[in-house]
Amino acid sequence: MRDFACPNCGQQLAFENSVCLSCASPLGFRLADLALVVIGDPPGGAPNDSMTGVVDASRFRLCDNLHVAQCNWLVEVPEAGIEATEQAANGTGKPMLCESCRLTRTRPNDLDAAGLAAFAEAEAAKRRLIVELTELGLPIVGRDQDQNRGLAFDLLTSASGKVVTGHKNGVITLDLAEASDPHREQLRIEMDEPYRTLLGHFRHEIGHYYYMILVATDEAAQRFRELFGDPDADYQAALNRHYTDGAPPGWESAYVSSYATMHPAEDWAETFAHYLHIRDTLDTAAAFGIAPAGASLDRPQVGRAGFDKIIDLWLPLAWSLNMVNRSMGHPDLYPFVLPDPVLAKMRLAHDLCATPTR
Repeated sequence: MRDFACPNCGQQLAFENSVCLSCASPLGFRLADLALVVIGDPPGGAPNDSMTGVVDASRFRLCDNLHVAQCNWLVEVPEAGIEATEQAANGTGKPMLCESCRLTRTRPNDLDAAGLAAFAEAEAAKRRLIVELTELGLPIVGRDQDQNRGLAFDLLTSASGKVVTGHKNGVITLDLAEASDPHREQLRIEMDEPYRTLLGHFRHEIGHYYYMILVATDEAAQRFRELFGDPDADYQAALNRHYTDGAPPGWESAYVSSYATMHPAEDWAETFAHYLHIRDTLDTAAAFGIAPAGASLDRPQVGRAGFDKIIDLWLPLAWSLNMVNRSMGHPDLYPFVLPDPVLAKMRLAHDLCATPTR
């Protein structure tokens, strides 16, 4: 994630800010520019000039999920701008949602206060995911463009019934109970997991989605089978075996997590999620001068040497961050080991992300 600053006064800002903490300028995140911009009167009258850091307030406004999901992303007002804005305010028009919020198909109803609070946390994590996918140049095709395999999110609360977090044909379902720290920590301990977060769930499930998109050629499928195994192996049998017998002895030498041992599809999703963990953390570290500029996502590390460079940068950074966490009395920030077989699998994810099928 980048280091943001107010275009008007230079105040350092967080990704989530919708108002400058210093000059009180109204702000919005613009995905096309990957930047926070001021919503106001741009110099020279250019309504859509990213170089000024200001967008025309009559042409751009904040997402209608500003309050319900704490979304600070911009949407462009249609040609009949005033009428559309009034309809949205009166509840008579279709909500004007940003690129991230439009991907959410189902959410808690307006009377579910607890569900909406969890929904806002989930959407905040999802926005970070969408930014990273955009930075990596990965295709994001919504359900409105592809009704059979387009990407969509069902963010559901299990307070009123069972919800199974997972992915199916582009639809990612998340149990919003994962936004509860006690609930999530209890499951993390019960399942003997070193790491469990909302963002981690999204990165894992999006890995399943990108398997459909990226492992699309005979060559990619062959490399997948050589590294991960048969993706068509009986999933239910693998699931039953995993929760009956657990991970096999010595799994640490070939898998990034115990859950990855369950099935080749889960191995891929876990590996893909860790690739996203590493790339985004390196990018953030580079933005704040903790890692070299070459670690940032806007300076892509491609090819075989590119992936080697990413790992060469990651290993000492992860070690140092773990030591910092220990100094604060916290568990390791990245409590994982990356043996050579895991790096070989991750290299495939890197190669496919570098040349995605569009």
